[in-house]
Amino acid sequence: MLKNKKAKAILMLILAISLFISYNVFFRNNETEALSKYGSRGEEVRQIQTKLKRWGYYSGNVDGIYGSQTQKAVRYFQSKNGLAVDGIAGKNTLAAMGIFNSSTSSSGGSSSTNTNNLNLLARVVYSEARGEPYTGQVAVAAVVLNRVRSSSFPNSISGVVYQAGAFDAVSDGQINLTPNDTARKAAQDALNGWDPSYGAIYYFNPSTATNKWIWSRPMTVTIGRHRFCK
Repeated sequence: MLKNKKAKAILMLILAISLFISYNVFFRNNETEALSKYGSRGEEVRQIQTKLKRWGYYSGNVDGIYGSQTQKAVRYFQSKNGLAVDGIAGKNTLAAMGIFNSSTSSSGGSSSTNTNNLNLLARVVYSEARGEPYTGQVAVAAVVLNRVRSSSFPNSISGVVYQAGAFDAVSDGQINLTPNDTARKAAQDALNGWDPSYGAIYYFNPSTATNKWIWSRPMTVTIGRHRFCK
């Protein structure tokens, strides 16, 4: 009888240890995946709020507290950028926002592709809009990305940029100029989801445009010397 009691006690102890280990592994994995979520606090949350506020997704205070407003803004950002809409700033959402740390960093071909896309988009911004306000530079980059998403244009950044007759900067060679830091930042902001062009797929300078067709396009906004339209 005593042996049976000891065996049961040992079995219960082993079971308790197994449950404890499983519990910790589960929650550690969840914490790694869900980097910032409702109730989180800190610098990462502040970065999320700052970016979402700059892009028009968030209107609350930048206080580093992941409350209901921040959660709602993250869900809105996710829905607009083809991400899983769960209100949690996990690795994919943070990467889309341009927020990187040891948990969100990755290596491989996709990193190289992203770098090439950023560089090409920055060259478009610099060659087409380097004298424009910063918002206008982001808008030019956004037009390129809007074309990629449109079924009427090629489905890659390079395809859109090098489509015949699409951009004067390609025709006159300015696309090969080295972009500055401002152009790179504008390109990254557009890649992260900021679209001050309001979905435009065209833009032109009303002072120099001679094409009658472009004037017929519905205007979305005017920024600096460029009129953006659909």
